[in-house]
Amino acid sequence: QVQLVESGGGLVQAGGSLRLSCAASGRTSSTYVMGWFRQAPGKERDIVARINWSDGHTSYVDSVKGRFTISRDNAKNTVYLQMGSLKPDDTAVYYCAATQSGRRWEEGYWGQGTQVTVSS
Repeated sequence: QVQLVESGGGLVQAGGSLRLSCAASGRTSSTYVMGWFRQAPGKERDIVARINWSDGHTSYVDSVKGRFTISRDNAKNTVYLQMGSLKPDDTAVYYCAATQSGRRWEEGYWGQGTQVTVSS
């Protein structure tokens, strides 16, 4: 079992920044892939960014490229999502997830979510 706990959400004005953290505990492994997802009211949960624990390779959805940065601290077993130039459209509940490389996200582990609200 892997436990994921997100933190760092809150209310911010458009153009501002926030950093989300996801602390992982339990049976973590370097073979895991970590991801940040978000779900806005009335919409589906979509991936925002992902990072490999092993080599740090990252990828992003087009709408956040150049604004968001995903990173990891292996010593702290923590993944971060640095969000900048925030827009009202970024308002959502943000979730951290972990899954074994090659497996579906639905087969992995999820945090409880943290609310991010961007005011115009």
